[in-house]
Amino acid sequence: MTLIKCIATDMDGTLLNASQEVSEENKLAIQAAQEQGLDFLVATGRSYHDLRYVLNKVDIRCPAICLNGAEIRDEEGNIEFGIGLDEMTAEKVAYVLDNADMYYELYTSNGTYTTNYEKGIQAVMDIYLTANPSIEVSELRKRVEKRFEKRLIKIVNDFDGVFGVEDITTYKFFGFSRDQSLLVNVSKRLEQIDGITVTASGRQNIEITHKDAKKGNALKRYTEKRGISLEETMAFGDNYNDLSMLELVGHSVAMGNAETEIKESCCYVTGLNTENGVAEVIYRVLEEMAIS
Repeated sequence: MTLIKCIATDMDGTLLNASQEVSEENKLAIQAAQEQGLDFLVATGRSYHDLRYVLNKVDIRCPAICLNGAEIRDEEGNIEFGIGLDEMTAEKVAYVLDNADMYYELYTSNGTYTTNYEKGIQAVMDIYLTANPSIEVSELRKRVEKRFEKRLIKIVNDFDGVFGVEDITTYKFFGFSRDQSLLVNVSKRLEQIDGITVTASGRQNIEITHKDAKKGNALKRYTEKRGISLEETMAFGDNYNDLSMLELVGHSVAMGNAETEIKESCCYVTGLNTENGVAEVIYRVLEEMAIS
């Protein structure tokens, strides 16, 4: 490997394990990289509030690309950059999702919104049960309800009081469904709307942002500001919303659990997210730095 100055990593399915946490091994590897002067950041579809909830547990402080590139935050949480959907475009996206009767959440500069709490609970429970059918339902519901509480999701009757409001920027729509044909059909309809990017961070979701809100665009902006070249940058990912940054950097790493297309587009493949695949590569980078 050539000299690496910056490491960017996705969170879900990449840095986080099956419990949606940063393992002790990954935490120690990140701290070791930061101690050696490497620029470390997370690049995620999550909101800043969501990612800080996870990283605060392991005392990791770092800059962040949030909401698939719609926002860049510095180490202190200050917004360096933000780009959202205009009112008309947001209304068109909502119309398609509403007509498909798909549960979705709206990520904004004023927090996360939903119009149906119970439908949200059921949608997330369905996804968890598909992957873990042995989970006890009442216990799962408690976990999902806790998710809503900790993410401070706001319940509203409709989004009329959000779209187009001067001091609220609409960053991302995040829809859930176990019905693959529904996700495909909705994606096709959404792709006819100008000015948006349609992607996914998992097989049971769909994410819609401004056309320029991509992890790759945000990472390019981030590194340029700090005088780091993309050739000197390493990125980790596992899914389609990671492709834009994986295709840009000099050192792209797919997780062992990544989609096949992601693996084929990367320079390297590491272990599973449940096997500390991120730490494995970071330590290799640090070893090569010590040798050189």
